[in-house]
Amino acid sequence: MSQSPTGTVEADPTLVRRAIAASAIGNATEWFDYGVYAYVATQIGDAFFPGEYSTLASMLVFAVSFVLRPLGGIFWGALGDRVGRRAVLAMTILLMSAATFLVGVLPTAASVGVLAPILLLILRMVQGFATGGEYGGAATFMAEYAPDRRRGFFGSFLEVGTLSGFTLAIIVVGVTEASIGSEAMAAWGWRVPFLLGLPLGLVGLYLRSRLEDTPVFRELEEQGRVQQSARTRLVDLVRLYWRPLLMLGGLVVALNVANYTLLTYSPTYLQETIGMGSGATDLLIAIGQAAMIIFLPLAGAWSDRIGRKPLWWISLIGMFVLVVPMYLLMAQGFVGALVGFAVLGVIYTLQLGTISSTFPAMFPTQVRYVGFAAAYNIATAIFGGTAPAVSEALIGATGSKLIPAYVMMVAFVVGMVALWFVPETRGCSLRGTEIPRAVEAPPVAA
Repeated sequence: MSQSPTGTVEADPTLVRRAIAASAIGNATEWFDYGVYAYVATQIGDAFFPGEYSTLASMLVFAVSFVLRPLGGIFWGALGDRVGRRAVLAMTILLMSAATFLVGVLPTAASVGVLAPILLLILRMVQGFATGGEYGGAATFMAEYAPDRRRGFFGSFLEVGTLSGFTLAIIVVGVTEASIGSEAMAAWGWRVPFLLGLPLGLVGLYLRSRLEDTPVFRELEEQGRVQQSARTRLVDLVRLYWRPLLMLGGLVVALNVANYTLLTYSPTYLQETIGMGSGATDLLIAIGQAAMIIFLPLAGAWSDRIGRKPLWWISLIGMFVLVVPMYLLMAQGFVGALVGFAVLGVIYTLQLGTISSTFPAMFPTQVRYVGFAAAYNIATAIFGGTAPAVSEALIGATGSKLIPAYVMMVAFVVGMVALWFVPETRGCSLRGTEIPRAVEAPPVAA
């Protein structure tokens, strides 16, 4: 342990690296599942919702899985603020990976009729309930382990886990289809990627089991300042911290409408709306996401030097201005689509790479997990998870290929309004029972 310039007791570098790995692998598992579902949405639709609207039905199930995310966020978040971050994260990763695996062994509608989509829906809701506690907990865990002056850099690796999960999903789907052919992929090959969810989850569980809880939480626990009543904690959250809840929710609208439209929905959009082949789509998304992975730590480190808010402003304004031109470019063929996706993706990393340093710093320790998880998942469930289905439906109703761009533009305006009220917290301590305040700290050396 060491003492930071702001007075926070921090873990040694070895523990920080292990905490990063433990957090990132869970996030990778979560988004591997979401990525796989998105990349095989057409096959899922044919297997469970045969008919004219199979893909739309598949996207609606993707959206419905978000219904339980707010409940999961509140439940797991309140529990994590009471018993600790690590114990809750162990439970959520087990639930997530088990649900992902079971999707891969479900019978199809051809075998059991209407029971098949019902079982799929149940598993997606279990996934949503577990995910509600996973992301907020992993970000809180990583933020509370990271040194104050390098929280942006270390926190960015949580999102490296996100995009690694997405990228792994598309690689597994692409290799599987290339190996067995499109007919076998539609018949049974779509199951293979889901089966890998379980071993990924077990690796994450192992990594998390080897760590203590965060230094920030343990310090509060040792002082006897951890509330034991979940009800009291939730009442305090709404009564005392409604402003950061609203601010975080507004940022998440922009963040996750872009996330689920640009990352999750793009494979379906490029194939069904633009007419690109599945192999070309897989290659394009993989290259674009690889570029984003490279830029994420750079964005996090940059935020440690100039602050979180400047990067958010650059990203929100930049994407608002460029999203329509880039979507027009995507319609011009593979090269245009690659450039358009990569440009938007790299600008988006300025938001994505600072989540773990920005959002946890908006709440004090005793309600940090539940505050983050509740606001994040409510906004995501209402706006983020429904974005692919909304875009798909509006494209069908209007015939406009620019609908996803317009949807994102509206979300960016919401994000800009929220960002105006968000305080800058670069270099602040996460210690104690008060909302973290920014301090005048020298920038991190290059």
